[in-house]
Parts: sequence; C-alpha cells; structure tokens
Amino acid sequence: MPSAQDPFYVVKEEIQESIDKLQSSFQQWQSTSSGAVERVNLSKELLTSCESIEWQVDELDKAIAVAARDPSWYGIDETELENRRRWTNSARTQVGAVKKAVEAGKRSNMTSLDNVERHRELMRLPNSHQADTSNQYAGHDNDDFISSESDRQLLLIKQQDEELDELSASVQRIGGVGLTIHEELLAQEKIVDELGAEMDSTSNRLDFVQKKVGMVMKKAGAKGQIMMILALVALFIFLFILVFFT
Repeated sequence: MPSAQDPFYVVKEEIQESIDKLQSSFQQWQSTSSGAVERVNLSKELLTSCESIEWQVDELDKAIAVAARDPSWYGIDETELENRRRWTNSARTQVGAVKKAVEAGKRSNMTSLDNVERHRELMRLPNSHQADTSNQYAGHDNDDFISSESDRQLLLIKQQDEELDELSASVQRIGGVGLTIHEELLAQEKIVDELGAEMDSTSNRLDFVQKKVGMVMKKAGAKGQIMMILALVALFIFLFILVFFT
C-alpha cells in the first residue's frame, strides 16, 4: 500500500477539497431562484471551478498513465492503479454532472430573459402625455438600477479576483508537487544507475576471483586441494571461536 506521502494522494486530497467546495456551492446555486443576480454569479463561479478541477484531474490521469508503464518502479501494483483510475473517473463524473446542470440552468435563464425583453418591447407604447410622465419616473428608476447594478458588478469582479487567486495558488501547489515528483524520479534513476554500475564491478571482481581460485586449485592438484580445504575449515573454526567465545 503506498504511503501517505505519495504525491498522488497529496494531489487527490486537494482535488477532493475542491470538489467538496464545488458541491456546497452547487447546493447553494440550486436553492437560489432562477434569474437572481446571485444565481448568475454562482453559475460563473461554478463553471470556473469545474474547468479548474477537470484540468487537475486530467493532469492526475497523465501521472497515472506514466506509472502504469512500470508499476513496480513506483512501488505500486495493478490493483492500486485501478483504484486510482476509478477515483479520477468518479471525480470527473461528479464535476461533469455539476457543469452540465449549471450550463442547462444558464441556457434556461437566458431564454427566460429573452422572453422578458420581448414582453417589455411589446408593452412600450410611448404615444401619450401619460407616457412622458411615466418616462420621468422610469428615468429615476433606471438611475437607481444602474447604481445598484454597478455595485453588483464591482462585487462580482471582486469575487472573481478572489477565485482566480485561489485557482492560481492551487495551480502553484500542483506545479510544486509535479516538480517534487520529477526530482524524486531523477534521484531514483541515479541510484539505480549507480547500483547497476556497482553490480557490474562486483560481478567482474567475482569472475576474476573465481578464475584465480580455479587456477590455484588446478595447480595444487588433488592433495593440495584437500590441504587447502582443511586449512580453510581450520581458519573458519578459529574465526568462529574468536567471534563467539571471546
């Protein structure tokens, strides 16, 4: 089982937090009446969050694909890879459902606004003195509406700036994790190369020793071989007594 410090789980935790926040905002969006300014603002925030999470999940899928090429190198097995793929698919499905619902609500809201505008156009009949009087009141109402709408726009811009700041911080964190993974892979590759070189050197030395022993055994003959074996046994007994009885 991979450790808790596995970069996959670090990124997964961040993405899950973003999904939880997205679900909370989506519930708030669902409880807001259609056509309200708050609902419009929430729609924009939700779509921005969906795009950000989808990008993060795509990057995580790329990392899984790299690990799948040689799972043993990364200390994982096929079961773990399947669990990781299943989680990314589930995350993408959740985000896709929210995005689809918000886009559908946005299109419905735009249709409703178009109908309202058509109705207003049909109701505009400025052909009497009474219409001129009502225009004066409408002018004051328009000024108030413009002022209120300006305040809402400023608030929306501020909220979007905060959301972009959070998105930028999240991207920076993911970039840092990616660099850490890259550095770790380079370090492991270097260790493996050094180990391979040392194994080659050890193998060459062992071959040399074996050849030397073979030459000595060949020159010594049968009697010499027996004497050498006895000498080695005696040396072993001496070292054994020296280590364990002194």
